[in-house]
Amino acid sequence: MDYQALYQSKLTTAEEAVKVVKSGDWLDFGWCTGIPVELDKALAARADELYDVNIRGGILLWPLAIAQVPEANKHFSWNSWHMSGIERHMIDDGIAYYAPLRYSELPRWYRESIDKPDVVMIQVAPMDKHGYFNFGPNASHLAAVCETAKIVIVEVNQNMPRCLGGFEEGVHISKVDMIVEGNNPPIGQMGGGGAASEIDETVAKLIVEEIPNGACLQLGIGGMPNAVGSLIAQSDLKDLGVHTEMYVDGFVDIAAAGKITCSKKNIDKGRQVYAFGAGTQKMYDYMDNNPALMSAPVSYTNDARTIAQIDNFISINNAVDLDLTGQINAESAGVKHISGAGGQLDFVLGAYLSKGGKSFICCSSTFTTRSGELKSRIVPTLNPGSTVTDTRTNTHYLVTEYGKVCLKGLSTWERAEAIISVAHPQFRDELIQEAEKLKIWRTSNRR
Repeated sequence: MDYQALYQSKLTTAEEAVKVVKSGDWLDFGWCTGIPVELDKALAARADELYDVNIRGGILLWPLAIAQVPEANKHFSWNSWHMSGIERHMIDDGIAYYAPLRYSELPRWYRESIDKPDVVMIQVAPMDKHGYFNFGPNASHLAAVCETAKIVIVEVNQNMPRCLGGFEEGVHISKVDMIVEGNNPPIGQMGGGGAASEIDETVAKLIVEEIPNGACLQLGIGGMPNAVGSLIAQSDLKDLGVHTEMYVDGFVDIAAAGKITCSKKNIDKGRQVYAFGAGTQKMYDYMDNNPALMSAPVSYTNDARTIAQIDNFISINNAVDLDLTGQINAESAGVKHISGAGGQLDFVLGAYLSKGGKSFICCSSTFTTRSGELKSRIVPTLNPGSTVTDTRTNTHYLVTEYGKVCLKGLSTWERAEAIISVAHPQFRDELIQEAEKLKIWRTSNRR
């Protein structure tokens, strides 16, 4: 097959491509750095002709053009699988909505459960000599999206890194209906949340001392996981592996320090496995055509059955707050939505199933409000509207700057005692009083 001739026959402009969209359609904009740019602008230019166009996507790294048209919520809805700060503002504008999920299930949802996309528009790397467009660092669920969509439109970006995979890391030109050549903007970047604080570093030290040589790592996004990555890079640890939902800059630093070999992994030996990635240009350069990395669908990376096969699996994730029974909220501040469930529960479950595996939920013991008031992240009961991301039965280790505790096997009063022991000292007496009211405190408990 002459792939170049086929390419030319399918090549069109963004303005022509978006004409296939009709009012009431379900569209898919892909994921993270794969969100289209020129197609988004062209679709926004058609806003006055369209109503109730529903678009799925997630983790926006730049504002969408379709969200900036007048009365955008009459024309479009944005349905997010995981929200960034940009998308939180879109909620306030009445255009964005969160779709609760367990991330590992997402490809199956497209294939079995949800309305099939009428059109998919995604940013991809240039076609290779075999006719494949690579999804870049966004394998995630995109193969399932393209497989189930009625019309597939790709927007080629010369700057998209080509991320090698095991499977489902790209789409063949024979499955593509239209090709748009974009203006090749730089790939959207996500910082690591700034320099690690003293609290981040204290928590990181408590976690790193639990990591053995040959362990396999999953790091979430944020200051604390990044601090853990930095400390690992400076440690004496060796022969570490990577199997993660999100690839972040911390892994590049650990690899540069010679700590990652993946030689002890029970599966995918020698390869760092991930579902998607977002970070700095340094990270994208490292990912490009790197055979040490393996881009794979989230139904593989996040499946607890996959994770369980890897010995000494170490999962490190953040929390917004938690209650005295060990329920973890990593998604909202009361009813105010922050991000999403993502794959946190997948890795909490999978890490514990791993031989020698450990799951860590880490957070600072307090936060300061805009008015300057110090508040505890450990609360008697979660605030009304708060989401339970990890149930109390699944929480393994909890770590704050005041220590780490293992909650597995503890009764309610033992849990309360353990959790309060790592709370900020200023709030411990108050938490004890509340625990007594909840009938989960014994007079024999340490005070």
